[in-house]
Amino acid sequence: MNTMNKFGYCNAFILPLLVVTGFYMGGYWNWMAGVFVFGILTIIDNWIGLNPENVSDANQQQVENDKTYRMLTYLWAMAQTTFILWAAWVVGSGKLSGWESWAGFTIGSGLVTGGIGITVAHELGHKKSSWEKFLSKLLLMQVSYMHFYVEHNRGHHVLVATPEDPATARKGQTFYSFWIRSVFEGYIHAWQLENESLKRKGKSPFSFQNPMIAYALLPIIFCAVLTIVINIYNGHISYAFPIFFIAQSITAFSLLEAVNYIEHYGIVRKLLADGRYERVNPFHSWNTSHKLSNYYLFQLQRHSDHHVNAIKRYQTLNHYDESPQLPFGYPTMTLIALFPPLWFRLIDPLLDEWKEKVYLAKAA
Repeated sequence: MNTMNKFGYCNAFILPLLVVTGFYMGGYWNWMAGVFVFGILTIIDNWIGLNPENVSDANQQQVENDKTYRMLTYLWAMAQTTFILWAAWVVGSGKLSGWESWAGFTIGSGLVTGGIGITVAHELGHKKSSWEKFLSKLLLMQVSYMHFYVEHNRGHHVLVATPEDPATARKGQTFYSFWIRSVFEGYIHAWQLENESLKRKGKSPFSFQNPMIAYALLPIIFCAVLTIVINIYNGHISYAFPIFFIAQSITAFSLLEAVNYIEHYGIVRKLLADGRYERVNPFHSWNTSHKLSNYYLFQLQRHSDHHVNAIKRYQTLNHYDESPQLPFGYPTMTLIALFPPLWFRLIDPLLDEWKEKVYLAKAA
């Protein structure tokens, strides 16, 4: 993998810069980030097309150990934290005026913290390093979705492509129905996982040894502390930041759930004779290797390999031709998912065709 590919991931940092630039230009310019992601980026992404190239076996270890790639994720965590603190000052100081500024700024911020931020948190949360796990939780705290650290790693990756997984959309299920199920059932399941773990250790689930308690409280404390600091600095009481914080959090984790919807829609693992499901393999996630959007999303779209090798770093994830292939990158697919009739018309035939020609044939 050449240097140009390596620094292609720096494209992700364009997004917070667009939000900041849009704010200082004012008014409808605050929509700059949203227009870029769902307009310009989708067009260029489809124009550039696919990059199915994989890192060669001989270079796998070298690329895996290249610290530049992980430093980019660390840098993102620091940049996003700085961005959130800046956004707190912007909204808490009354710098935004008019619905168009508020809406555009909030959605743009959610694209930063959710579209890319949760993607980086997801990457870091799978690693063994305590530093990377800390950064993952720091990013998730900023979008009020810290339970994802538990539910994704110990829930979703175990139950993926089964009816028991809240984060696997069923065929014929709309994104809106899926959103409700995944958000609420996923949260409840995270509590169940931690409660069961503590009970096995002979400890009470209602103690501070249960991390879910901290995960529930930390975003509230973070928001409250910033609100108090801003109010003291400005010399008056304002609830602007809590409103913004909640709105950008919902925007951010809704983008995450849209990605979950896209990644596993309609895929089901076979139930074996012994009552267990077949082992997870590259067939069990939708895949896409659109080059540009994979730069912005740190190869998240090569999701098939991720579920087979969850600890594998983003830069070495492989493309699999035999995996079900999405026709577009995630930004375009997210827009399509918002319109269920269009989604079903496009994806259901692809799902049926793939199951018949590839999955069932190979399973036989």
